[in-house]
Amino acid sequence: MFTNPIVLSVIFMVVICLLKVNIIVAIILSAILAGFLSGMPLNEIMAIFISGMGRHNNVALSYILLGALAYGIQSTGLANKFAKLLERLFGKTGKIFILVLAFIASLSQNVVPIHIAFIPILIPPLLGLMNKMKIDRRAVACALAFGLKAPYILIPAGFGMIFHNIIATNITDNGMNVEASSIWFYMIAPAFGMLVGLLIAVFMTYRKARDYEDLPIISAPVEEEEKDGFTIKHWGALLGTLATFAVQIWAQAAFDGSPLWALSVGAILGLLIMLATGAIKFNKFDATINGGITLMGFIAFVMLVAAGYGEIIRESGGIESLVNASYNIIGNNRVLAVIAMQLIGLLVTLGIGTSFGTIPIISTVFVPLCIAMGFSPAATIVLIATAGATGDAGMPASDTALGPTAGLDADGQHDHIWDTCIPTFFHFNIPIKVVGIIVALLL
Repeated sequence: MFTNPIVLSVIFMVVICLLKVNIIVAIILSAILAGFLSGMPLNEIMAIFISGMGRHNNVALSYILLGALAYGIQSTGLANKFAKLLERLFGKTGKIFILVLAFIASLSQNVVPIHIAFIPILIPPLLGLMNKMKIDRRAVACALAFGLKAPYILIPAGFGMIFHNIIATNITDNGMNVEASSIWFYMIAPAFGMLVGLLIAVFMTYRKARDYEDLPIISAPVEEEEKDGFTIKHWGALLGTLATFAVQIWAQAAFDGSPLWALSVGAILGLLIMLATGAIKFNKFDATINGGITLMGFIAFVMLVAAGYGEIIRESGGIESLVNASYNIIGNNRVLAVIAMQLIGLLVTLGIGTSFGTIPIISTVFVPLCIAMGFSPAATIVLIATAGATGDAGMPASDTALGPTAGLDADGQHDHIWDTCIPTFFHFNIPIKVVGIIVALLL
């Protein structure tokens, strides 16, 4: 098991990331290592890697366009007005302020499914307030990661509907009939585990004050001095934002799930509305697009590189050998089987960078094993869902980690690995694993 290409490449990636090697370089080197260990020649490794990147370029395009929308909204001052509203309402109680951010982040998965696109809009204008309240940004990273993850685990709407449908489809396709409509009930316990992790982070681990300098924010310049009340540019930015949301909600209803192109089309429509209403001046449109690349380009490219790494992991044969090695260890022991499935799910998610992509991979081997060992459909749902869900929080190349860092590091004072990945990994993956193991054994 410990010579498995997935295990070794993931360990290698984690170690060099902790040593602060650039995440893009770390992923590429880890992919090459996984390929070499599985016996691939270099030319084949790079061909598979680039092929994997190419199949996910729609994600990168969506993030760039959403970044441009975020930059345009910032330039109107709308985000600053909302930040001032939050300051008036919650600016005197740091802990409540952090929990409010977790709630706002939760809306981005189900109510207005824009995922991480709100973070570079909302968080940079709030950094000064956080500095004033001496809030530890690691707690805020945990709050944002909670909001990006817990809702899609629990609530069958927006990204949650997609996640639940993936679980139901793959479990059914592999020999055990389950309904997507029943999955939310079995996700209550894992989501509660995440809530416990969030409360521990906010009220225990990172409860103490932490000092930050008031440094310049890397964001879009506001075009003119802000006035009280809403002007036409603010209404234009708000209308463009609502149009972006509306396209995604429409696509979700019309196409049985929110297709990835809906993000791009929604962002383009939002930008055009802002251009038509004067929220973005025509002579500033190029600067807005360039600003979007600045805000979200790094995340977009990391996601592309992570997709290439995921393709190497799939083609390496390491998943099958990892599962077979686990079978030899667990025998008929249900406790060991549950623990092994959770650990394999963690490694696969760390390798490919997304819970949504992990479910189809692990279902092909976990569902037949659950059937053979007599696990109920309810226990199988919990096992598959929690095995896939862990690793997304804390994975350096996951948007659940990249998103919070994009906002919190707008002034260069928040480290991606040590301030986002490590705090979110331990506060969320451990409770999800513990709850998943206990609930699966009880059902």
